[in-house]
Amino acid sequence: MKVLAIQTSANDDGLTARCAQTALEGAQSAGAEIELVHLNQLNIKHCQACERGWGICRTENRCIIDDDDFEPLRQKMNAADGLVFASPSYFQDISESARRFLDRLRRCEARRKDGSPLGDKPIIGIGAAGGSGAGAANTSLTLEMYFRRIGLKIADLFPITRFNADYKLKAIHEAGRRLIAK
Repeated sequence: MKVLAIQTSANDDGLTARCAQTALEGAQSAGAEIELVHLNQLNIKHCQACERGWGICRTENRCIIDDDDFEPLRQKMNAADGLVFASPSYFQDISESARRFLDRLRRCEARRKDGSPLGDKPIIGIGAAGGSGAGAANTSLTLEMYFRRIGLKIADLFPITRFNADYKLKAIHEAGRRLIAK
């Protein structure tokens, strides 16, 4: 069993990264093979909204942009048994890199007639507000909307701040441990 975590903060040592790593440690304690992807280290281009917003993403379930890291990351997600997606709260919402990736993923997966390979795959969503603590709930809500549109099975959602991290990290570890448990 494999669990893939995608963390979308530019700060590899901050709360968002710590949350993703903690979920992976929980999954690993249950015997899962784990992998952490730092989204900001990848080249993910913006959706071009081709053909009035619904190009080949709608008809062929792939993106016309083929010279970046979107498709390889999408394939990693397809191959995983469970997923963790962690975003910092920037201006009370998901990070720019998270939105860039999720916008394209949503377009490619949401209208598949053959069913998405991501459909019913368990995912933990984490919205982390490290500075002021503002926006963690909104960030988690945005993640929930994307996950539901894509068809992912939400195992848990965690709005977390630096003020509640001590006990929420324990819950994130446990959620990671249970993510792929039968």
